Amino acid sequence: MIILILNCRGFSIHFQLFDWSTRTVLARGDVDRIELGDSFISMEVPGRDPYHLESDCSSFGAAVALILATLTHPLEGPLSRVEQITAVGHRVVHGGERFTSSVPIDGKVIEAVRSVEELAPLHIPPNLAGIEGAMATLPGIPHVAVFDTAFHQAMPLHAYLYPLPWEWYEQHGVRRYGFHGASHCHAARRGAALLGREPALCNLVTIHIGNGISLCAVEGGCSIDTSMGLTPLEGTMMGTRCGSIDPGIPPFMMQEEQLSPRDLDRILNQRSGAAGITGLKLDRSAFLARAIAGDERCLLALEMEAYRLRKHIGGYAAALGRLDAVVFSAASGEGEWLVREKALADMACFGIGLDRERNRTARSVDREERVSADDSPVAVYVIPTDEEMVYAEEVAALLNGQG
Repeated sequence: MIILILNCRGFSIHFQLFDWSTRTVLARGDVDRIELGDSFISMEVPGRDPYHLESDCSSFGAAVALILATLTHPLEGPLSRVEQITAVGHRVVHGGERFTSSVPIDGKVIEAVRSVEELAPLHIPPNLAGIEGAMATLPGIPHVAVFDTAFHQAMPLHAYLYPLPWEWYEQHGVRRYGFHGASHCHAARRGAALLGREPALCNLVTIHIGNGISLCAVEGGCSIDTSMGLTPLEGTMMGTRCGSIDPGIPPFMMQEEQLSPRDLDRILNQRSGAAGITGLKLDRSAFLARAIAGDERCLLALEMEAYRLRKHIGGYAAALGRLDAVVFSAASGEGEWLVREKALADMACFGIGLDRERNRTARSVDREERVSADDSPVAVYVIPTDEEMVYAEEVAALLNGQG
């Protein structure tokens, strides 16, 4: 069973090709600058040198065709023909309330996803463009939608509703949906495995860290609360997003600075968070490196981030009642030790005890590690994220009739 995973974003596609019979990655890569000109594809096949080719992609359909041509390249590709691909899994950022699990894609599913476009206007259009392009290029095999929001559909009503007019929820779908579902799902599964328990017996706080950051309270393998809400803007402080703030600030600043709703949305999503505090738009590794080197603004932003993470962890520990482990995933590599050290400082009251040496030497980019002290009642793990593996698992389960 050969499964192709497509993650279609603004002007790019990230792809991975799995041989599901052996649970191995045959290839991974990206097509960048789709529709912008000067587009190119890069691909890595285990055991070979990286491959790079500049090729014009005026649409997502053209980008999918380029991916298939590269995967079957006589010298560089891992496949000899396109027909070897059994199914395609598509990451879809938002499924609204309708989709609580992954589903085979047909015309009705496409229209249902299109109907929630206003809830994720930056993500749904490229998701759909990639789906339509792939279905046109590979029409004879199953295509499966895997939703970022599906993992959080287990949240109880009291957790996902906002204290706002009921009509807003009923008529406009205003509620907490949550995001990074595949990452939290993988972190919860691996956290349970590292504890040596079934997921149904574990209470965890999982933390997805990258330019976007979110936390999830996981009880018995199910999400019962998560920090992102109707949009990915809510929650803890992030690279360019403000996270949760006083809701009186937006109307106040709109009046003070004569800002339009679009102007304000751009500021809160692209010029806030660490970028707002530092005045610099840095990738995460550069931001952490400057903080560790003593840059005052970067260090302040890191302190703010860690403080907000600590508040969320404590709040979710209270919501869960019993906490077995805290799991950090995604971009937790070089420099992330300082975030963990500050976020988990003085948390003995929750049973969390960090081993400073383990934490400082941990590198979760390529391996799973425990960074808590041996006598810590609550374990702390850092793991590499593997969202694409979750997408492939979902596709394989549907194809095998396990749903």
